[in-house]
Amino acid sequence: MARALLIANPAAARTDARAVTTVRDTLRRGGWTVEVLATARAGDARRFAGEAHAEGFDTLVCYGGDGTAMEIAAGAVKSGIPLGLVPGGTGNLLAGNLRLPRDPAAAARVILAGRTAAIDLGTVERPDGTHYFAVCGGTGFDAQLMAGTAAAEKHRWKMAAYVMRAFAALPGVTSPLHRVTVDGVARDLPAAMVLVANCGELVPPFLRLRHDIAPDDGWLDVVVLRAEGVWQSLSAFLELARQPRNGARRLWFGRGRTVRVEVLEGPPRPMQLDGEPWGDAPFEARLQPAALSVIVDPATARLGASRLG
Repeated sequence: MARALLIANPAAARTDARAVTTVRDTLRRGGWTVEVLATARAGDARRFAGEAHAEGFDTLVCYGGDGTAMEIAAGAVKSGIPLGLVPGGTGNLLAGNLRLPRDPAAAARVILAGRTAAIDLGTVERPDGTHYFAVCGGTGFDAQLMAGTAAAEKHRWKMAAYVMRAFAALPGVTSPLHRVTVDGVARDLPAAMVLVANCGELVPPFLRLRHDIAPDDGWLDVVVLRAEGVWQSLSAFLELARQPRNGARRLWFGRGRTVRVEVLEGPPRPMQLDGEPWGDAPFEARLQPAALSVIVDPATARLGASRLG
């Protein structure tokens, strides 16, 4: 009989107070035993996940957003315990890239019947330790947007909060010079935004960076977007939507296993990891191949190497 630890973010649970109960009861009807722990402060999810192996849990279940999922991942990467995702946050970008259902009961049924897949993670060392990302990290316009969107806006409007902030911020978009070093090769590039991506979709399933990016492909993909003001910004995102190769007017792409990003002009620029602000650039992202076991529906999951167990 499987024994699961369900780690819930209360901020997400307030959006749908019945969701945690629904997930718990669905898993129990499937024959699992389930214990529920709620986070109270930053770091709780990581600690709960880190203690799960010693306490005899077979599966970790996350109810929350990408930030909660990555805290759990940070505690689970060395344990080998698989992680089941129930979307409950603002973006839910990892769950979207894996094509997991948003409905709590449906997501719990995938956890019961699905299979495990090994996905890559990115790591970034910050003054307070090692941080992980599964979808993307970056600096520039996106990080400023995420840092400037209040928690109350996100809880009320979900992804629409970011969209509204983005349109309001477009007139102020600039592209200071950055140094982007991929596997030791440095390039100086003007950039409104530098993304280091592990997954292919920024807004699943609507905005895809490249068709050949997958969370299990063994690479970090770099996207540098250059724009000044509203019209160039819109033009750059239209180029991105058309899936260009290198040579596009406002985009540059790279691929590697270690990526360092530095700002060479102007004031410090914030950086983000899976939507969570983590100070300012510079930062260096490193690939951790097949670092996390996640539970997916093999019929719908968007994976490259298909490392299903």
